[in-house]
Amino acid sequence: MRVGIFTDTYPPYINGVSTSISMLEKALKDAGHEVFIVTVNPTNMSYNFESDNIIRIPGIKTGIYDYRLTGIYPLRAIKIIKKWNLDVIHSHTEFGIGTFARIIAKQLHIPLVHTYHTMYEDYVYYITKGHFDKTSKKIVRFFTKFYCDTTTQALIVPSRKTYKMFNDKYKMKKEINIIPTGMDTYRFSDEAVDHDYIKKIKKELGIGDKDFVVLSVGRVAKEKNLELLIEGFPDIVKKHKKAKLVIVGGGPDLDNLKELAKKKKLTKNVIFTGPVLWEDIANYYHLGNVFVTASNTETQGLTLIEAMSAGLPVVCMKDESFEDILRDNGNGFYFTKQEEYVEKILYLIENPAILKSMHKEALLTSEMHNLSNYAKDMIEVYEIAKKRKKRRLFSKK
Repeated sequence: MRVGIFTDTYPPYINGVSTSISMLEKALKDAGHEVFIVTVNPTNMSYNFESDNIIRIPGIKTGIYDYRLTGIYPLRAIKIIKKWNLDVIHSHTEFGIGTFARIIAKQLHIPLVHTYHTMYEDYVYYITKGHFDKTSKKIVRFFTKFYCDTTTQALIVPSRKTYKMFNDKYKMKKEINIIPTGMDTYRFSDEAVDHDYIKKIKKELGIGDKDFVVLSVGRVAKEKNLELLIEGFPDIVKKHKKAKLVIVGGGPDLDNLKELAKKKKLTKNVIFTGPVLWEDIANYYHLGNVFVTASNTETQGLTLIEAMSAGLPVVCMKDESFEDILRDNGNGFYFTKQEEYVEKILYLIENPAILKSMHKEALLTSEMHNLSNYAKDMIEVYEIAKKRKKRRLFSKK
């Protein structure tokens, strides 16, 4: 099958959606399918036809992280896409490139599948700065529902949390397919990482062999709730001075969190790596003894799967997006407040046998999300979309 993936974010961007698309591309290619990418140029306002199967279109900055949005659809790009002879278009954004996907799908009579990745209502404040939030959220809700409900042959969401939002809040009538993102689990395994490089990182960051490392990986931003992790860490350090919280990633809240760590007198126990290259990220997971996240704005738990692929038990904020991944008291723990987070971390530090057992459970869980299963589930949805598009075309004749 020839699949066109239309997305506003794609490597070299490093974020959850970019990771999801990279995994989908790899999964489909490994299964013998052809993949073509239409995305935004991340660096400048020029067109980039970098290969026979990747088109980058100019986009302007949105104010949300480093995302760019485009409304420019060149004739040359349309001609190239037409030559690709796509069997299905799979869009991963409701706006910008997503609009282009809808236009192309309609013009060329190609079935359109869409994956909804982002709870946009949680990110409105980056643009409104607190003004007109209710109105902005209503507008986002309207356009999201319009795109997902009326213009696609199939809709995919990555978790039950997102499914419930569409079903209960948005009153979506369309059938919704739940397909969690697959993961190249081997990439994060002990066999695949560079242990010499990991030793080098530890030395540079000042992590000792006897330190217990609580690891966080992801965008350093307000909605990730990293303040909670830092605020509670003094209570951990009181009992275990060699405990360290390592926060991997960059983002708009980095300086504020550094100041918070300084205020809490945690400069030796809270370590910020800053941005990390995508190709290096697997090595960074092997710095940790346990993975932690306090975010409750996720649509799925990609970092949880990555962490478990590296053998890390997970301690995370209780949230529906993690229900398909984390088994409480099995491969990790849930918490609902700061005191519980501290309690769970201390328990794992003080019970190495439990930590070892959870390590094994984490590895077993990660294998359930491998790429071969991911590709199989996606192709089934693509075939359904093709049949629906065919029936619609015939009904118009």
